[in-house]
Amino acid sequence: MRTTLSPMQTIEELTQATLDSLNVDQAKDENKSNLDRLGGVENLAISMGIDLRSGLTDNQVTTAREKFGTNQFPDSPMDSFFTLLFNALSDTTLLILIAAATVSLIIGIIQEPTEGWIEGVAIFIAVFLVSNISAFNDYSKQLQFRALEASSQKDERASVLRNHEIQRINPIDIVVGDIIILQAGDMIPADAIICDDSTVLANESSLTGEPDDLKKSKDKDCFLLSSCLITEAEECRALVIGIGTHSRWGKIKTSLVTEAVNTPLQDKLEDMTKTIGYIGMVAAFGTFAALVISIWARHGGKDVAQGIVNAFIVAVTIVVVAIPEGLPLAVVISLAYSTKKMYQDQCFIRVLAACETMGNATNICSDKTGTLTENKMTVVEGLFADTVYTQEEFEDGSAMAREVKVLIAEQVAVNRTAYFVHTDQDGKPLPKPQCIGNKTEGALMTMIQQWGFNHDEVKNKVYDQKKDKVFAFNSGKKRSTAVLHNANGSVRIYCKGASEWVLKDCTMMMDTKGNPAPLSDMKRNVIEKHIEAMASRALRTLVLAHKDYSKASELPANWMENPPDNTNLIFDCVVGIIDPLRSDVIDAVRTAQSAGVVVRMVTGDNIATASAIARQCGILTSNGTAIEGPNFRKMTPRELDAILPRIQVMARSSPDDKYLLVTRLNGHGIPATKEEWVEKFKDREGVTFENDRDKLLPGFRDEWEASRPEGGDVVGVTGDGTNDAPALKAADVGLSMGITGTKVAQGASDIVILDDKFSSIIRAISWGRAVFDNIRKFLQFQLTVNLVALLIVFIGSVAGFDPPLNSIQLLWVNLVMDTMGALALGTEAPTPELLQRKPYKRQASLISRPMWRNIVCQSTFQLVLLLILLFDGANLFGIEEGISCAKYSIKSSSLLWNPITSAQANSTYGTISCKSFNTFCKDEGYSCLKATRVLPTYNGVEVRKSLEDMTDYTEKCLTCSTKDYTHGTIIFNTFIFCQVFNEYTARKLGDDMNMFSGIAGNYIFLFVSIFTVFSQVFLVEVGGDALQTTPLTLIQWLITIGLGAGGLIVGALMRLIPIKDDPNSFFDHKQHSNYVVAGAAKSDDEVAALLHNDKVV
Repeated sequence: MRTTLSPMQTIEELTQATLDSLNVDQAKDENKSNLDRLGGVENLAISMGIDLRSGLTDNQVTTAREKFGTNQFPDSPMDSFFTLLFNALSDTTLLILIAAATVSLIIGIIQEPTEGWIEGVAIFIAVFLVSNISAFNDYSKQLQFRALEASSQKDERASVLRNHEIQRINPIDIVVGDIIILQAGDMIPADAIICDDSTVLANESSLTGEPDDLKKSKDKDCFLLSSCLITEAEECRALVIGIGTHSRWGKIKTSLVTEAVNTPLQDKLEDMTKTIGYIGMVAAFGTFAALVISIWARHGGKDVAQGIVNAFIVAVTIVVVAIPEGLPLAVVISLAYSTKKMYQDQCFIRVLAACETMGNATNICSDKTGTLTENKMTVVEGLFADTVYTQEEFEDGSAMAREVKVLIAEQVAVNRTAYFVHTDQDGKPLPKPQCIGNKTEGALMTMIQQWGFNHDEVKNKVYDQKKDKVFAFNSGKKRSTAVLHNANGSVRIYCKGASEWVLKDCTMMMDTKGNPAPLSDMKRNVIEKHIEAMASRALRTLVLAHKDYSKASELPANWMENPPDNTNLIFDCVVGIIDPLRSDVIDAVRTAQSAGVVVRMVTGDNIATASAIARQCGILTSNGTAIEGPNFRKMTPRELDAILPRIQVMARSSPDDKYLLVTRLNGHGIPATKEEWVEKFKDREGVTFENDRDKLLPGFRDEWEASRPEGGDVVGVTGDGTNDAPALKAADVGLSMGITGTKVAQGASDIVILDDKFSSIIRAISWGRAVFDNIRKFLQFQLTVNLVALLIVFIGSVAGFDPPLNSIQLLWVNLVMDTMGALALGTEAPTPELLQRKPYKRQASLISRPMWRNIVCQSTFQLVLLLILLFDGANLFGIEEGISCAKYSIKSSSLLWNPITSAQANSTYGTISCKSFNTFCKDEGYSCLKATRVLPTYNGVEVRKSLEDMTDYTEKCLTCSTKDYTHGTIIFNTFIFCQVFNEYTARKLGDDMNMFSGIAGNYIFLFVSIFTVFSQVFLVEVGGDALQTTPLTLIQWLITIGLGAGGLIVGALMRLIPIKDDPNSFFDHKQHSNYVVAGAAKSDDEVAALLHNDKVV
């Protein structure tokens, strides 16, 4: 049974069950009925002791928080470590290895109860380590991205009304009973009921799946749901009734699990992983066959079962090593590391793929306000009521007629969505008021404050929310509007907007005394000249106008949806607003251009203002072109392609213009079939597919591809408004603004620029290139290790040796390659040199020509070195070849041998017994056993033979108590140190000889190097039978390390080989432009004609 609210409760008496009765899922009508029975939201607020005009008091906030908690949402569930561990152990190759280890363990125990278990257990330990490290990496990745999400949430702000003031607080601090203030583009921070007379549109698709925007108002559907978006509104106030886990969003968030989606680079690497894995399987099969044959060829068919199992284990291990699962891991590590660092560089990555894609961006289409400029608007001059005033003259307004100031102040105070806050989140006074919302409106509000007007007082005096209405900026009309009903029955329409658009709709102008007068052609020309003069000085211009009706009945019937604000207006003033360039923008634009990235400005300003600012930034060059949106959208695809490479500024643009520009550049969203084309243009009258498919932008897929044989541009687009969402979605990388951007824009974007600076976008490019290069560094490193490991094991097995690298050693190599290598090479920070090259094409190979050179040279050096050690290392080091015995113990045997015949003999003729070994070789091994010496004979004849020469002496008399793995250990140690030093050479992809540059700042790389070296020392010195290693002498250590360090010399010498990147792998704007223009015009004269077309300014 649902609880209903009884009147005259206070916050202290209110229960959660009561609030829940007004917030039942999928029961909108019932919720509204329950609210109506209480007398509506006003009576609900009164019964809770809340004043809707002033909001909660501090005491009420404390009470509500203690009773209902905070507005914190539960985290989505993570995979537990044990779940990830189980997934890692479910890997097919590891399962095969576990099965093989089990068989090896059983056979080993049966054949050699004392030591036969060692290899099987060692493999189990290695599998345990590999699987746990894999699970740890996956778990760490989850924690890292959860930390990034938490960091972004700390920066979020919402507006609430408390203590008669609008305050900006973190949404977490919102409590039940708060009055939240919402504008278009805001995300709703809590479940709430609209408590003013505004009408808004809300998109609830994220919560309910309803794709269409829903109209919300106090009288009808008044419930706003947390996590949903306000897509259209002036200013809306709502009473919070559900927060945290008691909100609609909070109730379902705990059950949400987001599946990880691969990035394009991960997909490409996984394809490469499969290919390399197949090659590894072929090598594994060949090695297995060679080892099985060697059971009879070398060992005379002894221990067949154990030999086959060992051969199988080595073959499976080769597959484990060959499959470079470290490649996807390297992407994950590099992306996780880079996204964390990029957040510190003011770039919050919402979509992982954007990080790598941004590195190869070829175009950036940037907004002007707040990105290239500081978004600190100040009115510095203007033409007010037929008189030009400088900033000094109008700052106090003393030279202006009172009637003029009152009318302008009234428009500024009412026709706005912006407002000021005077305290920070902690309630401390700000040095100066902070403008929330449109900064242009903030500049106008500051201007009338200097005249002595308080914008809130003026609005409260003249604006009646029940009768009047404010219309937010309309991108189609390029203006915002307010409709006011006066006390005498008349109606006034206020509008402000783009100078050219509003001025053309004016037929009258206000004179110096505030009275309407005819707007003659001469006056209009004076105003236009003044607008052009201000625009040429990079000032943003804005026209304010009004229109009067003598009575409300003269208003059009549909004025609530479409205000009459575009005919017969009275010109009030035009203001020039300065928005200074950001201090870093000129250098940032220059850096982007040197990196092969074309920067284009897309703005709603007039073309003179846009061009002036673009020249200051360095965006508009002598070879560039500026174009206006209305002319741009009228062009055919062929006409646009002829000038597209030269367009650097688009002025007077609409959001649809930006979308068309982006789609024409990168091809996203261009119709590919007749059905798609017809659907796109179904609202255009008189348009047919047969006649117009190549005449209307953005064009048709066939003609677009024909003009771009190598594909389109990779486009990054900035946006801050709700209407920018289509362009942000169409871009390869959508970049929304963290300060001025709406939640709609941020939700449509891939990267949020937290400080709104253009220079942060350049840092995103730098990090993207670093990610791409880091993956290629690791790829270069791993392919070298893979190639050498596979070949040395295969060649050694075919040549009849025991595997030069056994299964346990190969698993350690796999660990060094995958986790350690990915960690070391995947965390290199970007360098300035990354921005001195052109971006790579989409289809560019992951492995460049210099990389192939490096891989071949390093692999050849390592393979030759290891083969020398394999075939002649025993002689060079003065040690036994392969696996021998370092120490024998004597079996209890009474057998005797005749040293003359080397055969077993009786007690009369036999002089060599099992105990003779202790006489000659006590506590020694195979070297002593095979040594030639004088052996005693029965008749005193001198015989020079070794104990090994006695037939079956070793098998019948001796047991190896300590094996000698020195030969294999030297090969293993040399191989590992080749990889340690190869990591340093792999840090550079090109011809840079200094492989140690920047190494001191990469603590992760240094840690991996130190960890690998110390781990190797530990494994060699104490690995024993489990790892099949024998402690090395100091000389052997120094020699093997020195041999591995030879890779540094090879790394330097190979860079002298003159091999450069394939020029066709880079995106060449000049070549690309030639393709595009050639497809657009058949002759140079036609191109010239298009470039000088009157559609282009």
